[in-house]
Amino acid sequence: MAFGVYVHIPFCSTRCDYCDFATWTDRSHLVDDYVAACVADLGRRRATGGVPPATSLFFGGGTPSLLDPGQLRRITEAVDLAPGAEVTVECNPDSVDVAMLTGYRDAGVNRISLGVQSTVPHVLEALGRTHDRANVERARDAVHDAGITSLNIDVIFGAPGESADDWHTTLTDVLALRPQHVSAYGLTIEAGTPMAERVRTGSVTTPDDDDQADRYCAADQVLGDAGLSWYEVSNFAVPGHESRHNSLYWSGDDYLAIGCAGHGYTAPRRWWNVRRPEDYIERVSRGRSPERGSETLPAPKKVAENLMLALRTSRGVPAGSVPSGRATALVDAGLLTPAGDRLVLTLDGRLVASEVTNRLVDLPGTPGANSRR
Repeated sequence: MAFGVYVHIPFCSTRCDYCDFATWTDRSHLVDDYVAACVADLGRRRATGGVPPATSLFFGGGTPSLLDPGQLRRITEAVDLAPGAEVTVECNPDSVDVAMLTGYRDAGVNRISLGVQSTVPHVLEALGRTHDRANVERARDAVHDAGITSLNIDVIFGAPGESADDWHTTLTDVLALRPQHVSAYGLTIEAGTPMAERVRTGSVTTPDDDDQADRYCAADQVLGDAGLSWYEVSNFAVPGHESRHNSLYWSGDDYLAIGCAGHGYTAPRRWWNVRRPEDYIERVSRGRSPERGSETLPAPKKVAENLMLALRTSRGVPAGSVPSGRATALVDAGLLTPAGDRLVLTLDGRLVASEVTNRLVDLPGTPGANSRR
């Protein structure tokens, strides 16, 4: 069975204007203690039993590439990895080079996710990103030269001032990098971020739904023509390079959360850690659990959530798992299509996936998530 370990690295050099993740730009002095706490937490959890070998290990953030290879290795060596496990690190194009990525590879990393978001200068500026196209190309070359053969590139559409031509430029530039995987997300305005403040003051407007839909359709066409097929609403991959770690979220499998603000799930219990790195370090160093809260999912809620997550994937859901009348209405509306004994979102359905879910299943609440990737 699939089992994942997610490690949250909450440190950043700068904070993007759209980001509301649990990240800090003034905590670099905590990195060594934080790594030690992650290692200790992993050791405590393994000692208590019930932690199977991990088929995937994912370092998210924040900017995990701020860890040097030695720090990263300390964590990977503390994880019981299954043979052939997928080990992913999210990286900022500004913070990688061949030597560092070679060290990551030697520590077991076999998949890199580059946070590119755009290759158009004024769009990058609107998002608060610090890299440029040349840095992205340099980072891609470093991944290749380090011998890491699976590359994901994250992009965001719908930024203030982004035109259809800008988005097409980004897609073209990304494909020129020859990634095996692309994650394409529509920009959302999160409360408390600098971008939300700019919306409040009227200096920028919220993304237009029709424009967002057009951008997504363009991505589906361009990426699909290049051989990257959609396998989850926001994710496209060359066959065989789908993210095994994120796939276990969508499949409802168990995963362990290490680090501050991480969310974990071991059926039927969902739990989450304290948000601040100082609190995580303090609790672990004192031999206390870093968990801040938890909930045990009633069986009906878990079934509904599994359907919601599965519906976002190209496998869809078993036709017999949903009310036939609702399914028929959504098929007739062109939002679902039969695929053997399953129902799969059409392109139009993917544009309104949440609405399709609401109409198809009774969903009492939504699950937490560790990462957008």
